[in-house]
Amino acid sequence: MSRNGPIALAYHALFVAFMLAPILVVCFVAFTPEGYLSFPTDRWSLRWFYAIAQYPEFISAFWRSLWLGAISSAIAVGISVPAALAIARYRFRGREALTALFMSPLMIPHLVLGIAFLRFFTEIGLGGTFVGLVLSHIVVVLPFALRLTLASAVGLDRSIEHAAISLGASESVVLWRITLPLVLPGLVSGWALAFINSFDEVTMTVFIAAPGTETLPVRMFLYIQDNIDPLVTSVSACVIAITVLALLVLDRAFGLERLLIGRSAGHGR
Repeated sequence: MSRNGPIALAYHALFVAFMLAPILVVCFVAFTPEGYLSFPTDRWSLRWFYAIAQYPEFISAFWRSLWLGAISSAIAVGISVPAALAIARYRFRGREALTALFMSPLMIPHLVLGIAFLRFFTEIGLGGTFVGLVLSHIVVVLPFALRLTLASAVGLDRSIEHAAISLGASESVVLWRITLPLVLPGLVSGWALAFINSFDEVTMTVFIAAPGTETLPVRMFLYIQDNIDPLVTSVSACVIAITVLALLVLDRAFGLERLLIGRSAGHGR
């Protein structure tokens, strides 16, 4: 296998620096002692991290976003499993149309989805409720969960399932003991990608959320409309730190390569 040359390495380094620069700037600004956005700074302070405690709505919005992302992603993965198995294994009339229906939220602007959901939930009495948020986020994140689950289902070796059936295993046992463990990398990566998109969603959610059901991105968006202090940067820095910590824990416990790519520990030896 050929190694990357100096030009390729320099390009990769510049690309990584370009991607990380905004994140690093946000983290640095969070430590400014000034009452306005200031970068660079020659003084460091935790003033704006302490200020988060004075705004409990940020903390409650953070936990609400976590619950919303976890629930909507879990339901989306639960829907994507039978859908992916049906699309990957069977040829039936309307198969392509069904796939296009599941993937259609990717082609619709979230602004349009937000207005449509606002109108729909208002008509059925779910406007401004957490249930409405969950339902709308399921629709938005389902394509991400389905695509990765479908990728695992397409590459599934069905001879293992046939061997289990020939040994007397029922269809339910084959599903829980054979099929689901084999597509587990796709389920985990699909859930993670769906959770990230749900947690980060703001364009659609700003139309649906009401006081008391605001997510963290919506709360931050509303805050910066009236304020220019670095409080939002400190909240962002905390979210980045929590994300990095979670990734490190997952990597130490399971291995990100195994979970997100589906490689076993001995792959490639």
